[in-house]
Amino acid sequence: MKEIQEMEVPVITREECNAHVGHIRDALYVLNGKWKLPLIFTLSEAPKRFGELQRVLEGITPKILTKELKELELNGFVVRKVYPTTPVTVIYEATSYSSTLQNVLHELREWGARHREKIREDMRKAD
Repeated sequence: MKEIQEMEVPVITREECNAHVGHIRDALYVLNGKWKLPLIFTLSEAPKRFGELQRVLEGITPKILTKELKELELNGFVVRKVYPTTPVTVIYEATSYSSTLQNVLHELREWGARHREKIREDMRKAD
């Protein structure tokens, strides 16, 4: 059996803990939902039209996509550009501010892959 190494856990005050929890809640408030982070990730790859986003994000409804894009635009993660063509062309793209989530997205992607593999392993063991 492997020995559990003692880790030094930093001692923080109740006020610091409450502040940290508040910051997490703020982040989750802005980024909550199933589609916001996938949208930011998709648009950070390249600007896209509404229909392209629907094809990439399989399962998202037009109503939800519209709502999520508006909220991301209000919070400075996405910009909507309208071009006066016939018909009008609308392109959505990630702002430079959205790149502040690059490390978060990378870590979530890596954790998600590990978690999916863990679930597969657990299911194989259960059979």
